[in-house]
Amino acid sequence: MPEEKIKMNLSCPMPQLDFDMITLGHGSGGLLTNKLLDTGVFDLLKNEILDKRHDGAILSTENQIAFTTDSFVISPIFFPGGNIGELAINGTVNDLAMCGAIPQYLSLSFIIEEGLMMKEFWEVLVSIKMACEAAGVQVVTGDTKVVERGKGDKIFINTTGIGHLHPKASIAMEHVKVGDKIIVSDNLATHGIAIMSVREGLEFESDIESDTRPLNGIVKTLLDDYGKNIHLLKDPTRGGVATVLSEIARDCKLGIDIFQKDIPVNEQVYGACEILGLDPLYVANEGIFIAVVDSAIADDFTEKLKQQEHCNNASIIGEVVESHPRQVVLTSQIGGKRVVNMLVGEQLPRIC
Repeated sequence: MPEEKIKMNLSCPMPQLDFDMITLGHGSGGLLTNKLLDTGVFDLLKNEILDKRHDGAILSTENQIAFTTDSFVISPIFFPGGNIGELAINGTVNDLAMCGAIPQYLSLSFIIEEGLMMKEFWEVLVSIKMACEAAGVQVVTGDTKVVERGKGDKIFINTTGIGHLHPKASIAMEHVKVGDKIIVSDNLATHGIAIMSVREGLEFESDIESDTRPLNGIVKTLLDDYGKNIHLLKDPTRGGVATVLSEIARDCKLGIDIFQKDIPVNEQVYGACEILGLDPLYVANEGIFIAVVDSAIADDFTEKLKQQEHCNNASIIGEVVESHPRQVVLTSQIGGKRVVNMLVGEQLPRIC
């Protein structure tokens, strides 16, 4: 019987791929990740909800429930400004917020490597508790597994979250239109550079801390005031802002213009990116989001955003255009233009 089941499963022919092995680059959130998902997951498991390709799914129930799941495999598990525990809670809360949902309940599952010190595990648990309290969510179920030494890199965490949709939310790719403004809520690349600063062999003197934080409170405030004029929300984690904008341009079949002079990057972070040969547009973030909003409310929206905690540097960085469909074009400080593509390969492994 087991052999028959295997043969039945193999009746689904594997698509033609330009790779025959999974690499770290397939987990980057960039071009390789998109190729893997497009030719595998999205095609094989195709359905109306999955086809939305958002950070979470809005389920068709009486109360409009949002649902999301995520896994966290960051290395090191402790970093300036946080650790894997609060990162897991914040990441899942933020995915729900990007759907326009009010996060409520989470599941929490651990895969722990044999040999993890209890002191470290306890610190992660305390951070999880504090992050839940800050976001106003509860962990209501979970699971724990332990793997052999050398098989788990200390600890991996999986979280699933559910919440109800904000009554004024109408966030969907199909609502993006020509003239919409692109807004980022704060400085780019802070999280990625905080991680890079403590990586073995790459340490440099820095007081840069991760920007990991829950965004649901900020998003709720904005939805209360601007509702359906907020057309899309995205958090630019893996692959950074460049990859997220490239995905939006591709999926809405329109162009996006962005302007380097308007893109907020902390001076110290920018200097670290130059030292390490990184482009801030491709570095991961954990405490900022991208909003695509109606041009009529863009200025007010940005000013309101700047009044929120950790959003002092919110900025309109570009707009949706009819020209160069499916492409993001950056205008540099000196007026030159270049196409901004998805991240290719793995720029910064084990980042979230």
